[in-house]
Amino acid sequence: MKFTKMNGLGNDYLFVFGDVPANIRELCIKLSDRYFGAGSDGMIYISYSEKADFSMRIFNADGSEAEMCGNGIRCVGRYVYEKGYTDKRHLTVETLAGIKELDLYVSGGKVRRVSVNMGAATVSNEIRLDVNGNDVEITPVSVGNPHAVIFVPDAEAAPVAELGQSIERNGYFPNGVNVEFASVVSENEIRMRVWERGSGITKACGTGACATAAAAVSKGFCKKERPISVELDGGVLQITVLPENRITMSGPAETVYEGETVLC
Repeated sequence: MKFTKMNGLGNDYLFVFGDVPANIRELCIKLSDRYFGAGSDGMIYISYSEKADFSMRIFNADGSEAEMCGNGIRCVGRYVYEKGYTDKRHLTVETLAGIKELDLYVSGGKVRRVSVNMGAATVSNEIRLDVNGNDVEITPVSVGNPHAVIFVPDAEAAPVAELGQSIERNGYFPNGVNVEFASVVSENEIRMRVWERGSGITKACGTGACATAAAAVSKGFCKKERPISVELDGGVLQITVLPENRITMSGPAETVYEGETVLC
């Protein structure tokens, strides 16, 4: 099986063009292992779609399937363009969270940056949960997949591993949840760290950055219709919250290497 390892701000996946195999959970767990496999936050399968130009299916490192991946979909745009599956610079991609629109910014035959119309975010009222004896205020947000945004004074010092894992598995979120710890630096800058559902701590989460920006705008911390720089462990994404909470995300997508594996 041939695959391409790619990343968006260090949020890395193994990309395969083709049908999802029956043993995807076992395969994803094995290949995602950073010691005994290729090492990744999961796998993404790409194929042609009857509803859009392409479709993508996302599998976390534990083999579970996710509805959407912001960093992954930017890599899909670069993958299909640079491998010759399309010469379009405006693409539609079918996901479990709906059809997303991508704009590719190309220079010298290479995709340098990808902008994604992520659709509308749904920001719910704050809730309070007792997590490991801590009273935690959470803003639930959906951007096609579930997020729990927590605003903290200092994201660098946030107990991402301790609280993130417990919140992901909290009964309030029956299907699990991605957990973002964010501190607002200014009206157009946020520092964010993330615990991703099914993968743990990752360098970046595109949908998490979108959810955090939407929550920050709803709370009046940041302004609508102005680019917000969301700084993650792996780099910076530009997020803009438009009227009706529609979100656009812009950021890089990088190819790491091409690989081939034979599995028994």
